[in-house]
Amino acid sequence: AAAWKKWQTCFHCFFVQGQVCGLCGNYDGNGMNDFTTRSQSVVSDVLEFGNSWKVSPTCPEAKCTKDPCFKNPYRKSWAQKQCSIINSKAFAACHSQVEPTRYYEACVTDSCACDTGGDCECFCTAVAAYAQACSEFGVCISWRTPSFCPMFCDYYNDERECEWHYKPCGAPCMKTCRNPSGRCHYQLPGLEGKKSSSAL
Repeated sequence: AAAWKKWQTCFHCFFVQGQVCGLCGNYDGNGMNDFTTRSQSVVSDVLEFGNSWKVSPTCPEAKCTKDPCFKNPYRKSWAQKQCSIINSKAFAACHSQVEPTRYYEACVTDSCACDTGGDCECFCTAVAAYAQACSEFGVCISWRTPSFCPMFCDYYNDERECEWHYKPCGAPCMKTCRNPSGRCHYQLPGLEGKKSSSAL
């Protein structure tokens, strides 16, 4: 799944397991060989892997970027403090299901890198990624508050007042325009976002 701003998620369902290749890996269930280059070599270097999949030889080689916390040292302590929610009791129910270390580290890196006005958005998106991983393992974490990565308005809306409300984890199968019956052949993890009261 690929997620982007405004809490939209796009799922790509592949029925070609083990028959794909490229920057997203080969979808064979073995994460150890996902860094397979265009020439079918398994490498450990991210740059070597990424550069092997350039569409055109005239594209410049990707270069190693500096650690954003090193480039923006004034952001590091803020990022570490904010991202510590991932290791906190707020997510304790998930820690045994999804190891938080790499999500915490990614959160700190992303939060250090976002220093031009979108700092909270980058931070909140990083925490939301861990919450979504938890949801995929059946652990729903309600971590947003009116003062911490809020979804505006919904905290104060009465369920009977309006049709759409924020839910930290949606149903794995819902009625949609493409699925008016609400019956699903494949159960997807519940997604964070606004849900219609009629679908709750």
